[in-house]
Amino acid sequence: MQIDQTSLPGVLILTPARHGDSRGFFSESWNRATLEQAGIDIDFVQDNHSMSETAGTVRGLHYQTPPQAQTKLVRCGRGALLDVAVDIRRGSPTFGQWVAVELSSENGRQLLVPAGFAHGFASRAPMTEIIYKCSAPYAPDCDRGIRWDDPEIGVDWELGDTAAILSAKDMTSPLLADADLPFEWSAE
Repeated sequence: MQIDQTSLPGVLILTPARHGDSRGFFSESWNRATLEQAGIDIDFVQDNHSMSETAGTVRGLHYQTPPQAQTKLVRCGRGALLDVAVDIRRGSPTFGQWVAVELSSENGRQLLVPAGFAHGFASRAPMTEIIYKCSAPYAPDCDRGIRWDDPEIGVDWELGDTAAILSAKDMTSPLLADADLPFEWSAE
């Protein structure tokens, strides 16, 4: 497994090895022992799978507050997506900054998004499937969001001339300045 640091400390790109032949490929997308040896020790408790029918579907920016804050490991099962993480830890030197990584069924990359970061993605192909592990179960009372197009954050979703397809919830999420942000950065 190749592990690369992004411009946001703690947000990692994990690229599993693929073993292929004329039938296709095999890839081990998660192995607790292997990742523990690399210093990544996460107890995932829930797997999620969503599909976006249309390119230009934007989901996010989402996060859960403590005690159900989630670390997510995101991958693309079919199609392609631009996966985004935003630092929402008050006091962090990278507060409000974002990173975007293309995940596709072709490149096999995964994005590790720690608790304290908002997460979202934009589908780049029809019928795009996103599969992700979470370190805490979904908890409606802890579910929060930030506007996908908050100018203070300035995420470039790389939509070009395509209009974003959004849920009502994502259209009405608060701006970063008005969001419930219980996360504090620690220099540890």
